[in-house]
Amino acid sequence: MSTVKVAATQFACAASPEETLDKAEAMVRRAADQGAQIILLQELFETPYFCKDQDPRHFALARTTEDNPVLARFAALAKELSVVLPFSFYERAGQAFYNSLAVLDADGANLGVYRKSHIPQGPGYEEKYYFSPGDTGFKVFKTAYATIGCGICWDQWFPEAARAMALLGAEILFYPTAIGTEPHDATIDSMGHWQRVMQGHAGANVMPLVASNRVGREVGTSCELTFYGSSFIADQTGAKVTEADRSEDTVLTAEFDLSAIRDYRAAWGLFRDRRPDLYGVLAGLDGRQVR
Repeated sequence: MSTVKVAATQFACAASPEETLDKAEAMVRRAADQGAQIILLQELFETPYFCKDQDPRHFALARTTEDNPVLARFAALAKELSVVLPFSFYERAGQAFYNSLAVLDADGANLGVYRKSHIPQGPGYEEKYYFSPGDTGFKVFKTAYATIGCGICWDQWFPEAARAMALLGAEILFYPTAIGTEPHDATIDSMGHWQRVMQGHAGANVMPLVASNRVGREVGTSCELTFYGSSFIADQTGAKVTEADRSEDTVLTAEFDLSAIRDYRAAWGLFRDRRPDLYGVLAGLDGRQVR
């Protein structure tokens, strides 16, 4: 189909996991009632953002893809509402742990799992303690409504990830995230920087982009974070077409004509004029050519 309506959700965690899951389901239903066909939930939405602290008890939150009742619940919801849900979850696979995303199609089928490639580490965001670097590579998923590419949070800072998904055939980019204050430096407010980087991904790849962040103050053992929301949807030129504020629980929607965007992307020439023969410098960490 050519025209697709997408949604970003934004909400604070509730007092208990059960309430939070009910809240997430209500957000999905609200978006579906507004006609959304692909609905993005925020990163690791089931619980407060546990990566504030290094605490081995949190490893118990991880589940396998096959034995995950929350994944099963939202797959059934996707089927009931005929919507697509890029679904962020904490995955256990053997002795490894990943920050992962499953794409649940409109018939409830799990189209596959993407494991977060770029893992951050810093005060309040101690993700290297909990997650191994993803081993799936960048992926796209042919859903009932569009071919979508999905990154996860820190992935959104890397133009290479967005370009890879575009080259694989993505028509829309989706990024669930959890980002807010920096506990080591209260003067840092990265909200504008965060949005502008992703707007660049949309504009440089000539495709819409959907970003979903959480809101609310969450207190850990070593620090506290206030997530700044500001979820948004950008069009194929990188312009924001809708945006949430820093504190509200909300649903954002936008509709795109993918056929028209496909024609515009081809005519603009960005993919025609690429020079991959010159990009070997990108394959190493220190700027040396890798062949």
